[in-house]
Amino acid sequence: MKHLICGAIALSVAIGAYADEKADSAGFKFTDVKVIKTTPVRDQNKSGTCWCFSSTTFFEDEILRKTGKEIDLSEMFTVWHTYHDKGEKFVRMNGKINFSQGGSGFDVPYVWERYGVVPESVYPGLNYGEDNHAHSELESALSGYVNAVAKKPNKRLSTAWKNGLEGILDAYLGEQPATFEYEGKTYTPKSFAESLPINIDDYIAVTSFNHHPFYKPVVLEVADNWLFGQFQNLPMEEMKAIVDNAVEKGYPVVWAADVSEGGFKWGNGFAIMPKGKSEADMDGTELSRWVKLSAAERERSKYNINGPTEEITVTQEMRQDMFDRQETTDDHGMEIVGYAVDQKGNKYYKVRNSWTANQIYDGYFYVSEPYFLAKTLNIYVNKEAVPANIMKKMNK
Repeated sequence: MKHLICGAIALSVAIGAYADEKADSAGFKFTDVKVIKTTPVRDQNKSGTCWCFSSTTFFEDEILRKTGKEIDLSEMFTVWHTYHDKGEKFVRMNGKINFSQGGSGFDVPYVWERYGVVPESVYPGLNYGEDNHAHSELESALSGYVNAVAKKPNKRLSTAWKNGLEGILDAYLGEQPATFEYEGKTYTPKSFAESLPINIDDYIAVTSFNHHPFYKPVVLEVADNWLFGQFQNLPMEEMKAIVDNAVEKGYPVVWAADVSEGGFKWGNGFAIMPKGKSEADMDGTELSRWVKLSAAERERSKYNINGPTEEITVTQEMRQDMFDRQETTDDHGMEIVGYAVDQKGNKYYKVRNSWTANQIYDGYFYVSEPYFLAKTLNIYVNKEAVPANIMKKMNK
């Protein structure tokens, strides 16, 4: 991607002010330039609840940004209500929508507004003999139950089926607290949510696909968007500009993306979209070896990454094609909390994951700008972080 000279100068000054060089990783050397203060990395373990972990820690970081106070909020309180309401909708729609562990970033604000929120200490959601989250059995039990109910074996629904759904959720995650004590005060989940400096109306979800009109609210067609939530649809460069502005001003960003690419190297702490070699790039010796490789071997060689490499130039049309052909899928929710550069000056977003802190960068990794442009499904951010010129286009 092309960078303005003045931007490069500003970046070099910033590096001097904020430099925090990271260990070499598969040939990369990352230097943090700007990093937002965050609560500790959480671990979703063997549960498909990245959507909840990423959005919950996002709100924790918003509270930290606003008050300086660190708080640990319960993910499983939200998961209980999401499973419950998703199950009800599944039955209402005769089993014709998705029901799984997955969800969207909308689910956390949805629960926050309707049911509230509680601290992790009040509701850890581990009521089934495990020390860490493991939801395969829970999902199987719930899926079997709602599928059986949706078939209406008695020709009409009973008045008891919701009690059965709640019974499964209570057995695994625990009964919902009506009231609880926290720091010397008594709360309900709703009153606790109201005590926190979060107004859900202050946040906006953004996507970028040209099968919908730009600068309009659209429903993104992914299976886990069971709420049929609406996103503001922007050109990809404006979606990126929101993230850049947010990070620069100290705002975290929820990031939903495809992580199935060969260039997504979680273990090595980076994600890039390498361009791959062509015959024009090679000398005689390389070319003679290259022509003997199969197409699959050539594709795999593209992902043998040993440091900064040339990446693809992403266009809106390319991004759309990846989505239309389902090469870009709704895989994972994470949180963008900063940016960094590699040893060649290429820019990366610093991303907090929920796959434990037992990793090369303690639960964080670095995502290149081309990877972000190609593989982002959507973002969720405080409206204050949206540049005024972009907000004006959305509100016209």
